[in-house]
Amino acid sequence: MRVLGISAFYHDSAAALVEDGAIVAAAQEERFTRVKHDASFPRHAIGYCAGLVAGGLDAIDLVAFYDKPFLKFERLLETYVAFAPRGFRSFAAAMPVWIKEKLFQKTLLATELARLAPGVRWTDRLVFAEHHQSHAASAFYPSPFEAAAILTMDGVGEWATTSIGTGAGRAIDIRKEIHFPHSLGLLYSAFTYYTGFKVNSGEYKVMGLAPYGEPRYAQTILDNLIDLKPDGSFRLDLSFFDYCTGLRMTNEKFHALFGGAPRDPESLLTQRAMDLAASIQAVTEEVVLRIARAIAAENGTRDLCLAGGVALNCVADGRIVREGLFDRVWIQPAAGDAGGALGAALLACHHHKGLPRGVDNRIDAMQGAFLGPEFPTDEAAARLRAAGARFAVLDPDAVIEHTADALVAGKAVGWFQGRMEFGPRALVRARRRQPLHARLRRRRAGAPARDDRGRGGAVGHRQA
Repeated sequence: MRVLGISAFYHDSAAALVEDGAIVAAAQEERFTRVKHDASFPRHAIGYCAGLVAGGLDAIDLVAFYDKPFLKFERLLETYVAFAPRGFRSFAAAMPVWIKEKLFQKTLLATELARLAPGVRWTDRLVFAEHHQSHAASAFYPSPFEAAAILTMDGVGEWATTSIGTGAGRAIDIRKEIHFPHSLGLLYSAFTYYTGFKVNSGEYKVMGLAPYGEPRYAQTILDNLIDLKPDGSFRLDLSFFDYCTGLRMTNEKFHALFGGAPRDPESLLTQRAMDLAASIQAVTEEVVLRIARAIAAENGTRDLCLAGGVALNCVADGRIVREGLFDRVWIQPAAGDAGGALGAALLACHHHKGLPRGVDNRIDAMQGAFLGPEFPTDEAAARLRAAGARFAVLDPDAVIEHTADALVAGKAVGWFQGRMEFGPRALVRARRRQPLHARLRRRRAGAPARDDRGRGGAVGHRQA
């Protein structure tokens, strides 16, 4: 059973290939087009995945899409009706796109797939999963756990913005949800917008900015923007936000509360922006911790799986781990929408088709998230020559020596090796006995970089 998973048309389009429940490949479209957060139909990522299958795309048994467009359209319409007559400009801007494209995504997907493999009746092979089910599946199925609690948090899927569930064997049960417009992800994105960064891509900048500030506005947020309960459930005061009805995240009432208009993206960062970042980060961590504590208290399992865009907030994830609420925590590396492609494919295998899920004491069914294409040295050298680059090809030990020297000298190093990672985080893993950081410690101490046996170390740093 070969299943192709697809996420597309919103942001971070991707494709993933699963064969008989085993994860074979996954890649984001942006890695091929070089368009950051590319939302287009992922034809290049699909081509890569299909190229690993004998018979190509024609041999794919099912194609799984990561959310349900009709449910999303239902949420859109109900939101506009609930807030009418406010939001007409947003409604007028969104409806033509939905009516022409997004509402009929089954037809659109079949048409796009037919361009790649015209001899297949693709409408018969298409299945759809709910957005947060895809997130939950992407977290639980590749994890090493026979059973676990599952927490997913993001901006919004169809209706859900936060979901809590359990996984056991091949079954996933979503037990609780928080629905739009009450969303921790959208609250964080509101501050992303307000501090001058781009929504759906600049949130990591806010997280990175937070340590430079003080959470001076955290209590203001808790007193005015969010009604947070002891179990982590919450409601937002929508009078401060514009995302339900307008074309912005925040409104004048929000701006007045925090003392001014949103920061101009091209302006210098101020201490106020750093303090705002620290404040929303502190509130986000508090919400996540309260939810995690409630899950730990209510759920019988001592393992937790995380996915959804908020799970990319590694600082909040670290707080869960340090709190000691769970014995083990497993986080989907591509926790955002890209990972939904993988989750949808796994759901099609285990839920739709009923294939068994085997854990087999594996640590990680994601293969370290190294699921993208790789480029042999000869091909890389040929491309460098074609570009007129000056370079030298070194043996592994010499690469480590040069890298250690460069890092000690304060230089930046780009490391390209092996298969491309899936997800927004560049990953590092030791491949031989002495990792690079050990070499650096020796170099700073003035000791030889080699060990007594004359063998070097190497790491694989996957970064597109």
